[in-house]
Formats: sequence, C-alpha cells, structure tokens
Amino acid sequence: MDWLILAVLAGFFAVIWFRISGTLNYKWQWDRIPNYILRWDEEDGRWVANLLLQGLITTIRISIYASVLALILGTILGIARCAENLAIRMLARTYLEFLRNIPPVVVIFIFYFFLSEQIVAAFNIEGWARGIAKQEGNGIWEFFFGDMRRFPSMISGVMVLALFESAFVGEIVRAGIQSIPRGQREAARSIGMSWLDEMRFIVLPQAMRKVIPPMSNQFISLVKDSSIISLISVQELTYKTVELVSSTRMIFEAWLTTAALYFILCFGLSLLFRRLERVPQR
Repeated sequence: MDWLILAVLAGFFAVIWFRISGTLNYKWQWDRIPNYILRWDEEDGRWVANLLLQGLITTIRISIYASVLALILGTILGIARCAENLAIRMLARTYLEFLRNIPPVVVIFIFYFFLSEQIVAAFNIEGWARGIAKQEGNGIWEFFFGDMRRFPSMISGVMVLALFESAFVGEIVRAGIQSIPRGQREAARSIGMSWLDEMRFIVLPQAMRKVIPPMSNQFISLVKDSSIISLISVQELTYKTVELVSSTRMIFEAWLTTAALYFILCFGLSLLFRRLERVPQR
C-alpha cells in the first residue's frame, strides 16, 4: 500500500510538471542558482555568501533573537494572565486578544511605525551602528548582527516579530501554568510560600516542561513568519529573493530555491525539537 501511494503521488506530480512544461513558455536557468547561494570572490580568493545565503543567515539571526525576546515577553504575559490582580489580568488579556485577532501584516506595520521606529530614533541606534561600521576590527559585531549599517532595520524587525509572537507564547505559557494541579499550589501556600516563590519553585518548572512541544512548534512558525518583515525592508531571505527575481527574472527558480531553504531550516528544527522532547526529564 505504501508503494502504491508513492506511485500515485509520483504520477500526480509528473502530470502537473508535464502540464506546466507544456503551457508555460519559460526558459529554466537552474544552472545560475548556485552562484546566487555562494560566489567566488576574485579579490579575496575565497567563496563568499551571495544573495540567498545572505538572506538565510539574516533569517536565522532574526529568528534566534526574536524567539529569545518573545519567550521572555510571552512568559511575563502568561504569568500576568494568571495573576490574582484583576487589572494585571485584563491588561495582559487585552494585549493578547488584540494581537491574536488582527492580521499579522497589519500588526507588523502598527508596531513598526508606532514603536520600533520611535525606539530606534530615541536611542540613536542608527548613529551608533554607523559608528561601529566605520571602525576597524568590528568582526565580532558583524558575526552576531551582520552588516552594522543595516543594524537598525534588523533590530526593528526583531522587535516587531517578537512583540507579535509573544502573544502566542503568552497563551502557551498560560495554558501550561493552568495545567498544574491546584493542590500543589495550595500546598505551597500552606507552608508559607509567597506567590512569587510558588511560581518560581513549584509552578513554572513543571509548566515549562509541559509547554516544550507547542513552544517548539511556535518557534518554527516564527521562522516562517519572519518572511513578513520583508515588508518593512528587513533584508532577510524573502527580501533577498525579491531582489534576485527583480534583477534576473528567474521567478520559478528563485522562489522554489527559497522554499527549499525554508523547508530545510524548519524541518531540521522540527527534528531537533523532536529529539529534545525525548530527552528524559530529571
């Protein structure tokens, strides 16, 4: 049965490919794609990252930084959703419901124009980043943040993406906290623990173990959602692909390669998280 299903799928894709090849007057140029991933630098005499690989590296950077910030903010929001104070609960719920019920593109533009741009201007991040870019020996900065001349746009993208994703992380943390049996919390209070100690030593350690699977899935979603910030000129993988298509007109080759790069990244993370879930908890 498995082989039969594979044969049916192979036949289906073969028919689709045959119909596309017959109806499209398109000249495929797959031989040019590897040069836009890695290219040979004649001056330095070595292979360097080209457009697609540069975009992939930026996507990885943004995803890591945004996920850390989203985890911190989301944990705070999740705890606030379970707070005893009604005002704190309502403020946290308002934030979460606002972000979860508005299209991501709208949220991205709202945060970009009304928050991240103001923070970048208020702290003069652009001037600071340009000063570092002009200095010699700034390799450590470029390793972690890439081209420092584009640092303000990357920081804006990280903040926008983290603020958006923190709403979903907050709900995951809230569900994890509420899954802890009430008897454990009552026992903690009966021995004189404060609410803060109860959360630190009893509730959160158990809740975080339970939310690892949905949190892993949310991190993979964050990697895919990072393509949205190309709309605010953050030069990640999707933005670089648009540049490549505009300059070469290799529409199908560029987007299929980008899809493959996203798949490799997200599938690799899926396998990694699946392996981490199997690690026994002590």
